[in-house]
Amino acid sequence: MRIIIFTFLLLVSFVFNAQEIKVYQEIAQENYGVYDTDILTPKFHAERRQALRDLMPENSASVFFSNPIRNRSNDVDFEYHQDPNFYYLTGISEPHAVVLVFKSPVTVNGEKVSELVFIQKRDVDAEVWTGERLGTEGSETLFEIEKAYENTAFKQLDLDFKQFNSIHYIKPQRDVRDDAYSKSDLHGLLLQFDSFIENVGKDKIKNTKIHQWMSELREFKKEEELVLMNRAIEITCTAQKELMRALKPGMKEYQSEAIIEFIFKKNGAEYPGFPSILGSGENSCVLHYVSNRKLMTGNNLLVSDVGAEYHGYTADVTRTLPVDGKYSEEEKIIYNIVLEAQQAGIGACMKGNSFWAPNVAATTVLSQKMQEIGIIKSPIELRKYFMHGTSHYLGLDVHDVGRYGDLEPNQVITVEPGIYIKAGSPCDEKWWNIGVRIEDDILITVDEPVVLSGCVPRTVEEIEALMEEESYLDK
Repeated sequence: MRIIIFTFLLLVSFVFNAQEIKVYQEIAQENYGVYDTDILTPKFHAERRQALRDLMPENSASVFFSNPIRNRSNDVDFEYHQDPNFYYLTGISEPHAVVLVFKSPVTVNGEKVSELVFIQKRDVDAEVWTGERLGTEGSETLFEIEKAYENTAFKQLDLDFKQFNSIHYIKPQRDVRDDAYSKSDLHGLLLQFDSFIENVGKDKIKNTKIHQWMSELREFKKEEELVLMNRAIEITCTAQKELMRALKPGMKEYQSEAIIEFIFKKNGAEYPGFPSILGSGENSCVLHYVSNRKLMTGNNLLVSDVGAEYHGYTADVTRTLPVDGKYSEEEKIIYNIVLEAQQAGIGACMKGNSFWAPNVAATTVLSQKMQEIGIIKSPIELRKYFMHGTSHYLGLDVHDVGRYGDLEPNQVITVEPGIYIKAGSPCDEKWWNIGVRIEDDILITVDEPVVLSGCVPRTVEEIEALMEEESYLDK
């Protein structure tokens, strides 16, 4: 009986403590400005750092800096977006930070560590303006970085870089501005790092392999990443379908953009993964058109190339819609050619095929069909009407990193052929200003490819049918 009572008390104590821990963690996350419950786990980021170590040579160090804050105009900055490599390895979304990863533990400030991060300190006055910061405690508690220091301590870092056989690092690409009021901004961190490695020997400083390592790691999506990518794609598909219902002549391109991005935000996406492309009429033939100001008329096609970003991962889905709900005969012909080319490209997304196999399959169809209808006379002329590649990797960047080798399971790529016939093109005028692109996000598997964005209608009949439905936005 005593054993039963003792066991019961232990269970009650365990449940109570577990509830206390859960509540503490939730409060701690909110105290650090972290509110989402489906972000990547500390374990994921720790495993990614270990995967990086596995690729690094003996006695080496890898260094990653956060993204700079981008200035929009005067004293207004763009909303901050973390460097994808930094985020991938740490989960930290704050600026003015640097993370160091060592192949094997080294002595830093008297302690043996295999990784450390320098991050902004907690600052009550600053947090009134910009929100809670992680600080050193949050970095170690929430993201389980082995050792965290305030970035003001970077200049006192007690680490002899000469001890390493090689030092690998990626510097921010551009727009690193010097904040005259801060000694620990990203500009200062970069200058300090330059001083650390100034005398270690040029033969030890490397910046090529680290790009290859990160491409190799990020090219293959882990299960947790695919969950977030599927959510980003699901949100994007929902937006595309609602645009099909709501689109009508007399709308401005920016109103179609507003519908798309409203659905993004309504469903929890933090950003568009790239500036939304909503180009109608002649603008359907501009590949990266982002002005989105034109009045749309009934004889226009609208290229809607958009992608929601969810917890760092972006979708990229394109549909081409008739503004009045019905494709003309010429539009239908071009649309079906592009659709057939895309289906051929998707069919080539098989394990073991070259990354470029979908492009070969799609362009073969485009070339043959465009010759059949008399727009081109030889395959070499196709480039006038299809100027871009068929595929790119997708993930933390819309044009994600990868090695462009053979296709392998757990890679995600796009398949996006198109035809763009500008006014004045050397063909019958009836084809002018018809621009069509169809794009889907494809998961490579051990068997058939999976069209992750397949929930959005693609055929002429499916799109026209959905465009007859009423949009709840019209109410």
